Amino acid sequence: MNRRKFIIGNSLALVGLGLPFSASSNALEKDPRLSDFEKRLQPIGRALEFEDYYVWCNSPIEGPDGKIHVFFSRWPKAKKMSGWINSSEIAHAVADQPEGPYTYVSTVLSPRGGDYWDATTCHNPSIHFVDGKYALFFMGNSNGKMNTKRIGLATSDSLYGPWERPDKPLLLPGEKGSWDDYITTNPSFLKHPNGEYWLYYKSLDAAGYENPKFDIRGNRKYGLAISQSLYGPYEKFEENPIVDFSKTGDNKQCEDAFVWYENKKFKMLTRDLGYFGIDDGLYMDSLDGKQWSDPLIAFQSLNKYVNQPEAPKHLNRYGRLERPQLLFQKGKPTYLFAASQGGKYETASGFIFKLK
Repeated sequence: MNRRKFIIGNSLALVGLGLPFSASSNALEKDPRLSDFEKRLQPIGRALEFEDYYVWCNSPIEGPDGKIHVFFSRWPKAKKMSGWINSSEIAHAVADQPEGPYTYVSTVLSPRGGDYWDATTCHNPSIHFVDGKYALFFMGNSNGKMNTKRIGLATSDSLYGPWERPDKPLLLPGEKGSWDDYITTNPSFLKHPNGEYWLYYKSLDAAGYENPKFDIRGNRKYGLAISQSLYGPYEKFEENPIVDFSKTGDNKQCEDAFVWYENKKFKMLTRDLGYFGIDDGLYMDSLDGKQWSDPLIAFQSLNKYVNQPEAPKHLNRYGRLERPQLLFQKGKPTYLFAASQGGKYETASGFIFKLK
């Protein structure tokens, strides 16, 4: 894959490197691949930059105190980018407004060690307010490697904790030989209008990932699991996977899904892995949450929105926006939070867009 280099730019005061500019040029507006969602994006800038940490997976929620709370992944800078798989923790930060600045509050979930299912990493936070409880979906693993990634659920009566932590994962992989027999990860949750609890998850098959003869390891797809209770059990939809680009060829796939319900439609954002490219996001919608439209572009590479310094040699995902998550205010999505390598410490941080 070709690595892009970016124009040297000025730093954006308050929120880090990157000088926003309009992405609504005539050329972009005429691109039929662009979704209406993408056309609403107004870049704000970087947030949640820490000198000694990489930051990823920024999940925002408006609290009863009127403040914006973000639950995010972080791991020591010394571990470099790959530290997410074996050293990540989930932390809590707060701000008076969506644009920030954000102040670190506490670390809410750390790897527990020992024989716990989340012994070595806690990652992929996704925060929701459900039935009077705060529900923090996340991914943990037990050996610092891919093959033990599992989705879990921590709950609390307050955004400030304490958090009731699960002794067992919420969702396990499928039986050997199934499309999802390797991992469960990248959780996205919504409470269905009919009262059910819907959990979307990413997986892939073990044979596709572990076979060294394959040029590209596995093909990431999305499944759906449904429960009559927030706490489960979650039963997998019999027609899974519900998002599967492998049939279109060239090993096209996606990850990092965020699903929500708005205006009588289910809507999904994901990171593109080959459908249009590797630096874009995808937007899809659905009438039933199971059969999804063909993708459009949800967001583009970061250099479409801001000027950035030249890519540091140690950051090989520089310029991508990943892990899209939405902030809702009065029931409507108002801001997009994503993660991107770079920033003033040359690590990774959050990046925020306002939805116009």
